[in-house]
Amino acid sequence: MPDPILTAEGLRKSYRSGDRVIEVLRAAALTVAAGESVGIRGESGSGKTTLLNLLAGLDAPDGGEIRWDGVVLAGRGINALAGLRARFLGMVFQAYYLIPELDALGNVLMARRMLGRVGAPERARAGELLARVGLAERARHLPSQLSGGERQRVAIARALMNAPRVILADEPTGNLDEHTGETVVDALLGACSAQGAALALVTHNPDHAARCDRRLLLHDGVLRPM
Repeated sequence: MPDPILTAEGLRKSYRSGDRVIEVLRAAALTVAAGESVGIRGESGSGKTTLLNLLAGLDAPDGGEIRWDGVVLAGRGINALAGLRARFLGMVFQAYYLIPELDALGNVLMARRMLGRVGAPERARAGELLARVGLAERARHLPSQLSGGERQRVAIARALMNAPRVILADEPTGNLDEHTGETVVDALLGACSAQGAALALVTHNPDHAARCDRRLLLHDGVLRPM
């Protein structure tokens, strides 16, 4: 098996609700190998989004450790963590989070602008990524001119723009009908495979999870094989 690229050990996360403390994650552990796809399922409210936010360094765990390619996240400042994230991770959300004033190509390029200057090579790469997800002819269309499935495929291309080692996808088909959702999952798995990026896919759809190399269930705060 390839070396682990993303690891989490003993993750704990709790939230306070009035006088109650709700334990969302307790000793959750995850290892994702380079180039591997992992499908993660769980009931609504089981903590799937919380888990992805921790893995992305967008929130800090109450306990445990997360490593990106061997680099421990704990103790790193916001700016240092943001720089690491821009190079190591790509994220796809249920909501597309596209900038309405930018066309599809411009939205894909936004990921690169976080790392500095955008020139002809970067524009060419953005165009290639849109072609990879089947949107070569939609590059100059605004988000308002695209369907939901097309918007999500733009988001996938954007997530891959900086050649990340890992893609984290949080219910990427949650706002889509079944047929469109299948098209988006096809694009996501195909694009990650073509680029050699690992994928952690949180989904409520058992068929989508089954297409991954490995399936896990988040239940009672712990990840278990399915």
